[in-house]
Amino acid sequence: MKRAFDVAVSALGIVVTSPVVLVAAIAVKLGSPGPPFYHGERVGQDGRTFRIHKLRTMRPTATGPLVTAADDPRITGVGRFLRRTKLDELPQLFNVLKGDMSLVGPRPEDPKYVAMYTPEQRRVLAVRPGITGPAVLAFINEEDLLRGGEAESTYVTAVMQKKLAVDLDYIANASFGGDLRILATTFSRVLRRMVRRSSA
Repeated sequence: MKRAFDVAVSALGIVVTSPVVLVAAIAVKLGSPGPPFYHGERVGQDGRTFRIHKLRTMRPTATGPLVTAADDPRITGVGRFLRRTKLDELPQLFNVLKGDMSLVGPRPEDPKYVAMYTPEQRRVLAVRPGITGPAVLAFINEEDLLRGGEAESTYVTAVMQKKLAVDLDYIANASFGGDLRILATTFSRVLRRMVRRSSA
């Protein structure tokens, strides 16, 4: 039932949000040189890698840590708005439709960080990763936690460990009803962030 729900909702979501993605893609293109979309490698279910799709939020020549702090100078002006409102995540609906991801689940990680997982933590790879999930909600302001110049170290030693604990608890107690509550909460929080950002 979860996969059927993912397919139906992601297909509808692609249609409904396509005007927003189009406008955002044009804004990204006008705001800085380079392609409007970012395609990065992530680790999915059973350790299989796939290419995740996002609207590009960084300068095309950006190098450095794989994690991003709120004060990261690599983020473009348009990208900062997209990241704060989570609109950069909308292209991942195509990942859900294809089957790489689910609407709800653990967030997919870069292979570099997955290589650091303990055998217990690798249990998060037993399910499809998600666009949203309990760890996403718990750390919706993650980039603010990574300010100060030690973003990657803070992420690996503290934030990632806590997120994995939350995700493992989610997997142990997952239910369709729980997923619906997570989706509703995500929509509500993202909408509030968009309203606050638009009025700022």
